[in-house]
Amino acid sequence: MILILFGPPGAGKGTQAKFLEQKFNIVQLSTGDMLRAKAKQTDDLATTIKGIFAAGALVPDDIMIAMIEERIQHEDCKNGFILDGFPRTVPQAEALDEMFAKQGKKLDAVVELKVDENALVERIVGRCSCSNCGASYHYKFNPPKVEGICDLCAGAIICRSDDNEETVRARLKTYHEQTEPLLPYYSAKGVLKTVDGMAPMDDVTKEILNLF
Repeated sequence: MILILFGPPGAGKGTQAKFLEQKFNIVQLSTGDMLRAKAKQTDDLATTIKGIFAAGALVPDDIMIAMIEERIQHEDCKNGFILDGFPRTVPQAEALDEMFAKQGKKLDAVVELKVDENALVERIVGRCSCSNCGASYHYKFNPPKVEGICDLCAGAIICRSDDNEETVRARLKTYHEQTEPLLPYYSAKGVLKTVDGMAPMDDVTKEILNLF
């Protein structure tokens, strides 16, 4: 099974991907993680990526496709995979389709987690976690019993500096401008499925599973 999870930052893609990994025995492929791992290697592709990093430039689409093409040959991808963070633009989607066709692979579904933007901002702003054990909190929806102190281990609770409203809305603006045009592209191909990303986490999972 080959899936792409779609939705703006904070929609819950990572949470759902982890469940789908276990359910279908597939692997989540984060392009960011792949790039960092590849840069530690010594082959020609790794050397090219290291040079791009050193120059502070964006990784070209053809390099991204080559990296994904190489990664999906690994044994852990034999049952399929979930793409996380790619594609972000229509040209990237077109290049990905060409690569899949060449490999004899087929994209099974693009699952969009549809969200209410204002509710999403409220959900992201205020989230935090324990610096010691990683337990998650939210100062409005799931606050610790004692402010700043983890209920589980008494560690210090910290919030991400970029989880403020201005930054979140800027990330959403980028998503609308650059990535949302992929929705009609995949809809035209008949692979786009939409679920309610604002529902409780378990309900979102059930809705996704009902698609297959």
